[in-house]
Order: sequence, then structure tokens, then C-alpha cells
Amino acid sequence: MNLKQLRYFYEIANEGQITRAAKKLHIAQPPLSQSLKSLEEDLEVSLFDRHGRSMELTEAGKVLYDKAKQIFFQIDETITEVKETGKGIRGTLRIGCNKSCFSYIPKKFHELQTYHPNVKLRIIEGDSYYLSKQLIERELDVVICRLPIEMEHFDAIHLPEEEYVAVIPNELLDQPHYSTITINKLATLPLLLLHRIRGIGQYEIIINKFKELEVQPKIICESPNVDMLLGLVHEGLGATIVPESTLLEHNTENVSVLRIEDAKITSSSVLIWLKDRYLPKAAEKFIDLFI
Repeated sequence: MNLKQLRYFYEIANEGQITRAAKKLHIAQPPLSQSLKSLEEDLEVSLFDRHGRSMELTEAGKVLYDKAKQIFFQIDETITEVKETGKGIRGTLRIGCNKSCFSYIPKKFHELQTYHPNVKLRIIEGDSYYLSKQLIERELDVVICRLPIEMEHFDAIHLPEEEYVAVIPNELLDQPHYSTITINKLATLPLLLLHRIRGIGQYEIIINKFKELEVQPKIICESPNVDMLLGLVHEGLGATIVPESTLLEHNTENVSVLRIEDAKITSSSVLIWLKDRYLPKAAEKFIDLFI
């Protein structure tokens, strides 16, 4: 087995059929089919179950695919490391971020660019589950996200804890100019809450606080998109509960931002990166700004 055969096998597995893999690799189908046949003969196993044009990995194929993925990750990281040797800090820093954590980025990236002006920034938004998966797949360099997440694969810097606030349309308040609100009062209002697409997150933190106080909230909307929720609040549809920093880039006219007086709901965020991988220098310098 050689590296070329392994690359061909890897792309066939990614594409699920010879035709698409050949197109992606810019080669004809016959030599690609022959390469796979030769690899299976060398290893004395079938790597795929064939279903017409579609191909699914066998158990042996899955083992080889996982190993191949790690090998190609290491090759890509080695290329990056070699290219960066002797050069100034440059390139594109790929950051994943929850929308509710975005306030951490502008100041830190401005600091980074002050010293390293050749660094560019690419920001990918998503919930914590999605971003952690992207980090494992090497699609991102670092992620800033809300806890909880599974930390097994990551190194991390924990960021300051932050308090949740209630954001309520003024028209839903019986008196203007409140500065605080109780959980019982919140339970009488229609609520719009952040909810991850997958996994446990801020939604569960908030719901558990209502349960602790034996109060049943009236939830009328759940969404992973904080902009959408705040837009609905501005339209008067209901109230929401979000980390306070989320509001830094949002208009708060015609709404009241109130502290929750009888329940301290807090959120913790982390800056994470993948263990045991080469980090581009731009990512290293960005991480250093949080230490």
C-alpha cells in the first residue's frame, strides 16, 4: 500500500462512489477502480460493500478510513508547519463562535492585527455542538463557545462567568422602568429561548432554574439563532433570557433589560482548541491574548 492508493481510497470513501471520486481527483474511472482493487488484494480484505454505483465501507474499510483521515490531517499540518518556518505570522485564522460569544472577538482580533497585520480572519457561526465537531474535523483552528460541551478532545482557557438577563418588550410590562424581575413574573410572559440544534446548552440551564423554583414557564418559541429571538422580542411577541454580552451589538430601544432578582442564572464560556495537533502561529498568538 502506498500513499497514492490511500488517497484514492480516502476520496472514494468520502464521495461514496467511484464516479464522483474520479471527478474530484481529476482522473479517469478505470485507473481509480484498478487502484482500489489492487489495494484490496494487497490487504486481503474487501473495503467496500457495493450497491450498484453506491459504495459503503465495510468494517475493515472503516478502520482504514479512520487511520487515513489521521494520516492526511498530519500531512496537512506538517505542510503548514514547514511553510510557516522562517516566515512572519500570516495566513487565515479560522475561528468558530457562538453568536452569543461574539463580543470576545473584535477587541482580541484588533490586538492580534496590531502586531501581526498579515493575519486574516474567517469566522464560522454555530452552536457549541456543531463548532466542536468542526474543530475535531480540522475545519477550524479555535472555537469560543458556551459550556457545557464534551471536553475530551480539547485544551481550553475558561473565560469569565457571565450573568443572564431578561429582555422584555416594554408593552408586556405593567410598569415602565423596572430594573429587575422575578422568575414567577417571567413565567407569566410568553418566552422565546435559545436552544441548541443538538446537545445540552443554555436552554437546559434556564429550564432547570425554573424547575428548581417549581415554576412552569410559558415557552412559545425555541431557536438556536439569538438574532431571530431578539427580533421577535422587538416585535412584541415575548421575552427572552440571554447572556448580557449578547446585547452589546443589538438595539435595545423599546425593550427593557432586567436582572433576575430571585435566581442567579449564569453562563460560562471557553476558548478551545484541539489537543495534540499543530496549531498555526496565528492561532497560537490569538490564544496567548487570553492568557
